[in-house]
Amino acid sequence: MNKLNQLEEANKRIYDVGKDLTSLQEILQAPKLRGTLGELFLSDLLAQILPSQHYALQHIFKNGQTVDAIVKLRDEWIVPVDAKFPLENFKKMMGEHDENLRENFRKIFLSDVKKHIDKIASSYILPNEHTMDFALMYIPAENVYYEIIIKGYEGRGDQNLIEMAYKKKVIPVSPNTFYIYLQAILIGLKGLQIEKGAKEILNHLLHLNKDLSKLSEDFDLVGTHLVRAKNSYDASEKRLRKFEDT
Repeated sequence: MNKLNQLEEANKRIYDVGKDLTSLQEILQAPKLRGTLGELFLSDLLAQILPSQHYALQHIFKNGQTVDAIVKLRDEWIVPVDAKFPLENFKKMMGEHDENLRENFRKIFLSDVKKHIDKIASSYILPNEHTMDFALMYIPAENVYYEIIIKGYEGRGDQNLIEMAYKKKVIPVSPNTFYIYLQAILIGLKGLQIEKGAKEILNHLLHLNKDLSKLSEDFDLVGTHLVRAKNSYDASEKRLRKFEDT
C-alpha cells in the first residue's frame, strides 16, 4: 500500500508537470512572444561572448527600421543581426502527419524565409550608416537551420533559397554557428586591441626618440659652449702668464 501511495503521488506530480508544459506551449503559441524569447536568447548569447561595448540591442536606423542587435567592429562599422525568424508554418509542417499537407506547409515556410531574407537585405544592409555589406539572419533552433541549410544540400531543392540568401549578403546562422561567428569576431577584436596597444607604444617611442634627439642637440650645444669656454680659459691663462712674467 505504501508503494502504491508513493506511485500515485509520483503520477500526480507527473500530471502536474504535464499541465505546466501544456500551459507553456499554449503561451508560446503567440508569435510575438516566441519572437521576444528569440531576441532574449540572442542577447544572452551576445552578452556571454562579447564585451558590452561591442554590441547593442534594438538599434534604430535612419530609415526607421529597428534591427534586433548589432555587433560593433572597428571604425564604427557594425554587423546587423536579425532574430525575427518566421516559424509559424515550420511548426505546422512539423505537426502535420499527412505527407502532402506537410510538403505544402514546407513550401509556404520556405516562401516565408525568402520574404524574410528580402526584408533583411533591404532594411538592414546600409553601408551609408556604417553597416558591413552583409547581415546575419539568426535562426533560433538547430532543427530549423538543418531544414533550411543541410537538407538543401541533400537534394530537397532548397539550393535556390541558400544561393538567394548569399547573393543578397544575408548569412543564416543557428545558435551553434552564431557562437562560432562571435568567437571569430572576438578574436579579431582582441587583435585590434593588440594593434591599438602596439600603435600607442610606437607613438610613445616616437615621442621618446624626438626627446632624445632634442637632448642630443642640447648636449652638443652645451659641449660646444664648454669647448669655447675652455679655449677662452686657456687663452686667458696664457695672457695672464705673460703679464706675470713681465
